[in-house]
Amino acid sequence: MKITVMTADEQIVSLDVDRDESVENLKALLEVETQVPLQRQQLLYNGREMRNSDKLSALGVADGDLIMMVSNASAGGDSGSGAPANHVGLNPDGSAVNPSAFQQQLRSDSNLMAQLFQNDPELAQAVLGNDLNRLQELLRARHQHRSQLRRQQEEEMALLYADPFDVEAQKKIEAAIHQKSIDENWAAALEYNPEAFARVVMLYVDMEVNGVPLKAFVDSGAQSTIISKSCAERCGLLRLMDTRYKGIAHGVGQSEILGRIHVAPIKIGSIFYPCSFLVLDAPNMEFLFGLDMLRKHQCIIDLKESVLRVGGGEVAVPFLAEKDIPQRFLDEEKYAKEASSSGTQALSASKENTSTPGGPSGSTARNASQGPEFEAKVSKLVELGFQREQVIQALKLFNGNEEQAAGFLFGG
Repeated sequence: MKITVMTADEQIVSLDVDRDESVENLKALLEVETQVPLQRQQLLYNGREMRNSDKLSALGVADGDLIMMVSNASAGGDSGSGAPANHVGLNPDGSAVNPSAFQQQLRSDSNLMAQLFQNDPELAQAVLGNDLNRLQELLRARHQHRSQLRRQQEEEMALLYADPFDVEAQKKIEAAIHQKSIDENWAAALEYNPEAFARVVMLYVDMEVNGVPLKAFVDSGAQSTIISKSCAERCGLLRLMDTRYKGIAHGVGQSEILGRIHVAPIKIGSIFYPCSFLVLDAPNMEFLFGLDMLRKHQCIIDLKESVLRVGGGEVAVPFLAEKDIPQRFLDEEKYAKEASSSGTQALSASKENTSTPGGPSGSTARNASQGPEFEAKVSKLVELGFQREQVIQALKLFNGNEEQAAGFLFGG
């Protein structure tokens, strides 16, 4: 059978041996291959030392298995720390005074190495490896962790014996109980709900706007559908932008509204739909499919099947996987500041308008919303079967323009 032996300096030796070969004969073969004397060899199989009198078959060694070989001789020479070569003490920070001697000491104790492989495989690998700096780093990290646990235990014991009438002690006890509840809740979430710690990828679908394919962000929390200026230009729609709808879109952050494109064809799946959208100065966002168009085209966000259904289900397009979404779209913080909007976005934008189609200035429109003329328009639209709040919002959205408000209500 063929076995592989890895030495402490990461040398790989492949040998063809008999299943009933003794460990002593195996060491003799390794002496020829590695130039390490038989007496200095220590072989480990599954973390346990292999004695010279043992047979490979009795130890369970099978074809293709890996055996570790370390040297059991004490390292000589100056370690660089001024300590004797056989000194295996630890420094105050937990690192070894003489890392080489400390490493050899651990290697020579087969029982300790077996426990180390079981309880701390990372440290065991460092002991068997050839990187003393890595071993020192792990020793310091383990020491720091133990120190933190010790301090925490001391603080808990101090609180147990604190004066029950001491206000500060009671505050500390309350804080400790509060933190313990948080830690338990965190541990329970890790065990039973680990997916809660993963990043949630936003919903994107493939669409075509005026024949140009792009990735559309589906956002039911945005009141209006949005396209960036650069995307509108790429789609050949910038010439249709109505600059009378300038303003400021308020949401998580705010962006400048450059105008509005009243209607353009979008293709979802194999079907074309009419769409209108605001044009924003938002370089990190291309196209946002908002609540206005989601409602207009009776869309269903089906998270179970991970598809967007349009037209009551006549078309179903899958949401994109993270690998299919451009990396710049995944910068969620910048995206939220520049593109994501709250339900007040379009309303806030209309209030900031400097001019409106066929209407007075923004401040005049706001004053008009409180007068009898505005109430007459509200009554007229309510008679058509719309709710009063919807009518008021629509009139404010279009700064009192009755015809545009009616078109918006019928279109919604």
